[in-house]
Amino acid sequence: MIGRILLWSFLIAVLVACARPVAQFTYEDTSYQVFDSISFNNLSADAELFKWDFGDGDTSSLAFPTHQFNRSGNYEVTLYASKGAHTDTIQKRILVRASDHCLVELETSFGTMILELYEDTPIHLENFSKLVEGEYYDGLLFHRVIEGFMIQGGDPNSRNAQSGSALGMGGPGYTIPNEIDAGHIHLNGALAAARTGDEVNPNRESSGSQFYIVHGSKLNEDMLESIQARNGMNYSPEQRAAYLEYGGTPFLDGQYTVFGRVISGLDVIEAIATVQKDPNNRPIEDVAMKMRFID
Repeated sequence: MIGRILLWSFLIAVLVACARPVAQFTYEDTSYQVFDSISFNNLSADAELFKWDFGDGDTSSLAFPTHQFNRSGNYEVTLYASKGAHTDTIQKRILVRASDHCLVELETSFGTMILELYEDTPIHLENFSKLVEGEYYDGLLFHRVIEGFMIQGGDPNSRNAQSGSALGMGGPGYTIPNEIDAGHIHLNGALAAARTGDEVNPNRESSGSQFYIVHGSKLNEDMLESIQARNGMNYSPEQRAAYLEYGGTPFLDGQYTVFGRVISGLDVIEAIATVQKDPNNRPIEDVAMKMRFID
């Protein structure tokens, strides 16, 4: 009797060990846009290793990956589920539409950021889009970089500027009216328009081309309370939670126009913000940019 039990246990163990993997996955059946996060639910059986091919050149070995597509199109996603020498595959197609928002790709030597431009700041949206379309920003530098604060660029005088030369006074020859909105705050990654100070610019008009991207510091409740009292803001519970989670520069709220945000590439901001700078906060090694629209 004992021998029979041992035999059955051995046979079951052999069958389990020899079981072939079966690849299977699902994802939420909805309409996706460029840069939406898509979560894949891995339902594979008897598998030990996984490889995902998302059809856009990116892969993953995670069991339950999340992926963003940066171009619209019809993508074939393949899952390879393996165990030992055996592999099973399954493929599914995902349609990714162009974004409903205006998206701009900002390329640097440190990587690429994706900017989302806000529709409720239409003057800044139109102006920035016109400059991107006209390749105005291509070859310009991030000429002022302060860690824990922001990275600033868009001065046309920075194109081919000699090393060590002071920058930050150039523009396209015009300013644009401010569109300061309490709903748009200076979270880490916020895209905002630079401007001259209140003493010469009481209407807080924005530079026609210079912008900055927030590289924010961590905040706590006491810091937020103090800043809120000082700048006259009344943050919503959602805004407070966002500042505590992501950090930012709330002391700029209500004073500068925030007209977009970085939705991909926050690590690029970090990389640029921590480069070596000269006494004018200009990077020792030039950090040039190139922009284009994303379909």
